[in-house]
Amino acid sequence: MTTQTPAAADLRAGPREWLGLFVLTLPTILLALDATVLNLAVPHISADLKPTSTELLWMVDIYGFMIAGFLVTMGTLGDRIGRRRLLMIGALGFGLASVLAAKSTSAEMLIVARALLGITGATLMPSTLALISNMFKDPRQRGVAISVWVTCFSVGIAVGPVLGGAFLEWFWWGSVFLLAVPVMVVLLVATPLLIPEYKDDEAGRLDLASVALSLLTVLPAIYGIKRAAEHGLDAQAVVTLLAGVVFGVVFVLRQRKLADPLMDLRLFSNRAFTTALLVLLLGLGLMGGLYLFITQYLQLVEGLSPITAGLWLLPAAGALIVASSLTPAIAARVRPGYVVGGALFLSVLGYVLISVVDSTDGLPLLVTGFVLIYTGISPMMVLGTDLVVGSAPPEKAGSAAAMSETAMEFGIALGIAGLGSVVTAVYRDEIGDALPQDVPESVASTVRDTLAGADAVSDSVGAQVLEQAREAFTNGLNLASATAGVIVAVMAVAAIVLLRHIPAGGAEEEAPEEAPQATEPAPAGDSR
Repeated sequence: MTTQTPAAADLRAGPREWLGLFVLTLPTILLALDATVLNLAVPHISADLKPTSTELLWMVDIYGFMIAGFLVTMGTLGDRIGRRRLLMIGALGFGLASVLAAKSTSAEMLIVARALLGITGATLMPSTLALISNMFKDPRQRGVAISVWVTCFSVGIAVGPVLGGAFLEWFWWGSVFLLAVPVMVVLLVATPLLIPEYKDDEAGRLDLASVALSLLTVLPAIYGIKRAAEHGLDAQAVVTLLAGVVFGVVFVLRQRKLADPLMDLRLFSNRAFTTALLVLLLGLGLMGGLYLFITQYLQLVEGLSPITAGLWLLPAAGALIVASSLTPAIAARVRPGYVVGGALFLSVLGYVLISVVDSTDGLPLLVTGFVLIYTGISPMMVLGTDLVVGSAPPEKAGSAAAMSETAMEFGIALGIAGLGSVVTAVYRDEIGDALPQDVPESVASTVRDTLAGADAVSDSVGAQVLEQAREAFTNGLNLASATAGVIVAVMAVAAIVLLRHIPAGGAEEEAPEEAPQATEPAPAGDSR
């Protein structure tokens, strides 16, 4: 049994740190909100700027590409120049890019603005998460702080569709981007007052070759995954994926040779770090992939407006908020591996419920299933993020936070691609036999492509074909959800087995020989 030393007591955060946490949640809410509002604004942007289909695709995708591509670089850069400094630079850049996006007069201008939003946005998430890790050194307090961080991210996701829909109802489409400006102003004013600076004073220079290699790894990989999700595993998808893999191998080999690498691969030797990273990647990927098709079900099968669909998603977001808030208290008494594993089994039940939803009266069952999924995923987000950041040395907190965020971005892309392939395969297989022989090939091709296409040409194919398209899409959703449920069940078992060594309260159990050694022997009889 050990007693708390004065040094241990000094680890506990005070009022200033908790006020600082409130400031750090602002960009978290904003980025979550910003990721959801553009989809609602697409019809308004299309009517005003008249982009081509390719330009419209880049408007939507470029933001995520840039965030994913620059996360590792920005996380490591924050370790070197100071996490607070990088946060403020990113906040200023994000605010200016938001104004540029709101005032865009052409599709090209909006694409550039969205790219700048992605690059500057990549500075915000790892900076806030790393600063939380530095400000809250006590494991239990850090768990609560990260829970608040995750909860605020959930709030942004929840209010995004509703708030975005309201702004589009009252103002022009650019107003959804201007939401960021007052938030960034508050952040710039309050950060120097409440957030102390942290950086690694012994870090070397930023290796620009590693930065280039990281971009050449992530960007083609993300693009290839998205391409495969939309068009199947065609030549373009295969080439870009292979390019990402090749550059990834070169990147890893370079990191192993550098004395001060861009990504410290030694972090992966920590079992808790690696397990938590994989659970975050797969868990959020499956949930994010299914989320895309649930929103389509609400609007294209149930026929709900975007705002009404957003309101039906609020119960799940509320469950995520409540579960995120309760997780630290539970993890203080129960080992994190059991909390994460048990919660994931709860989300499996949600996937099972969605796997039996039908196309006529499935709304109550779908909402219930999604509430269970969000409830079960919350402890994974809170404790997984805490384990990833908490397992890293303080001077590598920014790099670890960036790896956590990159895993989430990759996971969501993989989830959309994997589950999207399942939904698309079932949909095209079933709808092909339902089309009348006299339907023109151009119309038939549109119907076979997506449910949204079938809905757009419903006047040409008739209500019966549209109903069959809805049923085919729902069957695809059922199979995708069942597939996700099986994978999550395996993840739950793995989390329990691989994380069972971590005690309740947050600190990882270490073997005696791994305990820190004194820098010099203490004199005999010295009790220090």
